[in-house]
Amino acid sequence: MKKTFTINISGTIFHIEDDAYEVLQKYLINLKNHFGSDEEGKEIIADIEARIAEIFSSKTSDDKKVITVEWVNDVIKTMGTPEDFAEEEGEDEEESIASEAKRKRRLYRDPDHRVLGGVCGGLSAYFGMDPVILRIIFVVLFFITSGAAGLAYLILWIAVPKARNTAQRLEMRGQEATVKNIEKSIKEEVKEVKESYKKFKESDTYSKGKKSMEGAGDVAFNIVKVILKIFVIIFGVILLISGFFGLLGLISSMVIGQSFVSSWPMLWSPEVYVPDFLNYFVEPGTVTLGLVLVGVLVGIPLLAMLYAGTKLVFRYKSNNAAIILSMIGVWFVSLIVLLSVSAAQVKHFKDRSSVTTSKVIDCDSCQTLYLNIAENKYEDYAELDWDIEGFNVYMVDGEEVFVGEPELDVIRSNSDEFSITVKGISRGKSRDEAKENSQQIVYNYTLTDSTVVFDPYFFLGDNDKWRNQEVYITVKVPEGKAIYLGEGMQEIIHDIENTSNTWDRDMIGKFWEMKPEGLTLKENN
Repeated sequence: MKKTFTINISGTIFHIEDDAYEVLQKYLINLKNHFGSDEEGKEIIADIEARIAEIFSSKTSDDKKVITVEWVNDVIKTMGTPEDFAEEEGEDEEESIASEAKRKRRLYRDPDHRVLGGVCGGLSAYFGMDPVILRIIFVVLFFITSGAAGLAYLILWIAVPKARNTAQRLEMRGQEATVKNIEKSIKEEVKEVKESYKKFKESDTYSKGKKSMEGAGDVAFNIVKVILKIFVIIFGVILLISGFFGLLGLISSMVIGQSFVSSWPMLWSPEVYVPDFLNYFVEPGTVTLGLVLVGVLVGIPLLAMLYAGTKLVFRYKSNNAAIILSMIGVWFVSLIVLLSVSAAQVKHFKDRSSVTTSKVIDCDSCQTLYLNIAENKYEDYAELDWDIEGFNVYMVDGEEVFVGEPELDVIRSNSDEFSITVKGISRGKSRDEAKENSQQIVYNYTLTDSTVVFDPYFFLGDNDKWRNQEVYITVKVPEGKAIYLGEGMQEIIHDIENTSNTWDRDMIGKFWEMKPEGLTLKENN
């Protein structure tokens, strides 16, 4: 019993015995060492392996598929070894030619000498004729036979295989596919290619083509160079315009007030007076420092854009290393200081506290409480577009008025009386400060008999800052009594629970009775 291996030779899988594998491996290594690792040597080895695979394929059958050492020795004897080459060099050339002529030829299509499919080239190699003569014969026969020769050519094109490797090209010429002949054939092909390239390089066509390509390359380079220059100038103009108007917008927004270049794209153009805006959030004295730092952080990049734009457009030279390093240093120092100042201001939002006030409605005979909203006296004034959740800013007689939006809810009362609870919530640096800020919230409503009129907004205390203040109003309704939501109440009511899941806006103008199951719409008022 012998051990067997599975090997891949030129894309074909074979099973080989252990001793045969060792002999074949030594043979292939010997060939690789002889022919070297350059491209020419690799091609020779590839063709030799293809020929070996072809020989083994012809020997294998259904009865015997394993390669034996005898097969390997036969292949080595047929193909030859590098040591045999020196002995064969002394043989007579005429004897070698006569020997080759007696070997059997195989018909292939010749891809190296083809016009269409290589059929005439293959036939000329098979019969030892000039391929031009065969092509002339096919053309003449095409007209004599009314195209039958063309059909025969197509059949041969389909039926005859193409000589894909050196071994098949040797068989096409009646030469044995030995190692020596494969090496000789490949070297002749490489030599032929080199000579053809040398002749082409020395020809007038190559010289003219080279000059034409160099000229075309120069033209293309000049065109690309001009396009790049135009692009650089356009980019410089964009930087120049953006930097100039950006600085103008920054200065006007922070010093003059509302930016007068707000309609320009890509510019710093807020629609508010920045110092007044910031005064609602930060402590006194911090606004000026913060504006200076923001101006530096935004202004330095804008100055850099302006500077880079002028250099790209006017292409002047300057020793700008010291200036750039100084600007970068100032920018980073400003960033660090601004972060420190911002961190100190964020501490004012650290803790949260609330203050609650309750009032019982002194109306024992009242079965229904009427809820209405007071007129918004700021409605006719301009509202500034400040994106602060729950707050609005109105411009009244040249001054900003900062007002918050309360939220109202209706729940069941634990007693037999109506009551109203107002809860003010705020943040602060500590719980005591947050509670003090909550106490400073100003919210008003008026009570007349069974009618309550709520203000649509609440105010901050004098000189108070925005600390995320909130006001929640809760109307408590005893079971068996009702409320009426007047027009405009949709401005402050918020997600009132009811048995019919009616939306807040659809609850307006209707009577709602508090029943055991919850707030219920009264059918008969």
